[in-house]
Amino acid sequence: MLHLPRALEAALWDHARRDAPRECVGALGGHVRKDGFHALALYPLPNVAPRAEQEYLAAPDAFVRALKAMREGGLDLVGLYHSHPRGPAWPSDTDRRLAAYPVPHLIADLRGGVLRAFSLPGGQEVPLGRAPGGGPDRGGTPGRLVPGPRI
Repeated sequence: MLHLPRALEAALWDHARRDAPRECVGALGGHVRKDGFHALALYPLPNVAPRAEQEYLAAPDAFVRALKAMREGGLDLVGLYHSHPRGPAWPSDTDRRLAAYPVPHLIADLRGGVLRAFSLPGGQEVPLGRAPGGGPDRGGTPGRLVPGPRI
């Protein structure tokens, strides 16, 4: 399961809408626990794919900086995300072929308004737990949006 605070889900959707009609791409930092992946920070990344309306490629230097920022903050990579501006919220053959990290891959379908997570390259759906946010006193993890690394 991937536990995703509502604030991070909202930031992910904002990123996807802002980058449309291009696919957006980003990473999630957090902790791996017995009950799954817990996202605590969202790192929007530049999409440098030649055909960014149909595919994504995170800028390698920005992705490395995001991984370093996670490590310095005591976080692990717990997810990757990208959008499908015209849908669907299912992994494409390219998504499966290029998957390189053993973390959930989230896909935001802008047309359908659906967010799903998958284990790639296999394609098994990963359940999403929406944490309410608002801090520990309100039963959730607030999450934080980390400005994208400067290129």
